[in-house]
Amino acid sequence: MSILIKNGHIITSDEDYIADVFIEGETVSMIGKNLSVKADKTIDATGKLVMPGGIDPHVHLDMPFMGTFSSDNYETGTGAALFGGTTMVIDFVLQTQGKSLYNALEAWQGRSNGKALCDYSFHMAVTDFNDSTKAEISKMVNDEGITSFKTFMAYKGALMIDDRQMIGLMQEVKKQEGMVTVHATNGDVIDFLVAKHRAEGKLAPIYHYLSQPEITESEASGRFADMAYYTGVPAYIVHTTCEGALNQIRTAARRNQKVYSETCVQYLILDASLYEQNFEGAKWVMSPPLREKKDQAALWSGINQGSVQVVATDHCPFTWEQKLMGKDDFSKIPNGHPGIETRMELLFSEGVNKGKISQNKYVEVTSTNAAKIFGMFPKKGCIAVGSDADIIIFDPNEEHILSAKTHHMNIDYSAYEGWKVKGKVKSVIMRGQLAIENNVLKVQKGYGKFVKRNKVNGII
Repeated sequence: MSILIKNGHIITSDEDYIADVFIEGETVSMIGKNLSVKADKTIDATGKLVMPGGIDPHVHLDMPFMGTFSSDNYETGTGAALFGGTTMVIDFVLQTQGKSLYNALEAWQGRSNGKALCDYSFHMAVTDFNDSTKAEISKMVNDEGITSFKTFMAYKGALMIDDRQMIGLMQEVKKQEGMVTVHATNGDVIDFLVAKHRAEGKLAPIYHYLSQPEITESEASGRFADMAYYTGVPAYIVHTTCEGALNQIRTAARRNQKVYSETCVQYLILDASLYEQNFEGAKWVMSPPLREKKDQAALWSGINQGSVQVVATDHCPFTWEQKLMGKDDFSKIPNGHPGIETRMELLFSEGVNKGKISQNKYVEVTSTNAAKIFGMFPKKGCIAVGSDADIIIFDPNEEHILSAKTHHMNIDYSAYEGWKVKGKVKSVIMRGQLAIENNVLKVQKGYGKFVKRNKVNGII
């Protein structure tokens, strides 16, 4: 199938111009003014923005957690992603302590193979680094195309590794030309505070927030940066939420170290006051928790300063019934928040339309930087001849209301119920196929492909 997009306002991370885009097969074939070509389908994009499809490098689909599973599987989650203008996601494979990386990979392949609607890849979460795990790292990078390795500095007994394991993993990943990413919060301090609050009978959702003060994130971010500096491994901190953690990244830059940082839409526009709504606050129980207004200001500044390179979601939805597992104890509330469908529109509305970031910066943090950091550029993350035709057509002025009544995520509430948004995804092209048109899904389950990623060098 061929598609001609006419008269679109093309926005990439570094360009801004009016042109036509001709797509043949799965890739972009031509870009130019007034292209004279025959196409199977022509889309008039006059007055619309034409941008690279979003890449969300932080999602959790069909993930086991706290005795249940996140409520979006690969079909519903990637379908919702497409409705929201995201054409590629990276999920996390979680090693079970005592078992191999390949054991975990096979479990996630069983959940994803033949089910995804958009393209996807994996990070490998290493929760038990030993000689056997070490031997698997090169196979993951060279055979499977999984080049990023997630670590947890919290969740002791399930996911957390200690600093000795961290150093060992970093050295091996550096040798294999991969990247280490991290959930950077001090698990021991958090566990202490959780136990303290529970012993005092303080069980409401706000104590989830009060058990993870800013210092737990800033300390762990600095410690991770120091270990990465010592080993020389390319390093990436997921879901940075606060000024203290961001300042650790800025400090690392002063010694000429590059530590990549990701934040999520919710940390830019929501704050901890939501936890004061009695148990309703459970909707926003996530780790790290929402922070303060001053942290929002710091993160927006970090984006514009280049200290924060990616805006993701940490999409990990749980239904209200699942959240009720913690109605009598905040520590039993499944941690997670639905956002895979709303990221692109919310960030445009709150960022671009309110003058906080430019259109080029928007494309950079929603697509291009993730493609570069995680070894997919220029196949993904840009509009260029030869690149995958992952393209969204976006109306920057259309207003609409976010609601659980209209979203496509498999969850019975919205974290942004009633939120007025300016900016709407109108059409989505996914590897040359029209995937979303007039708010209708046009591709079938299984259209999404697993993307093997290239080795990384920590330079974008």
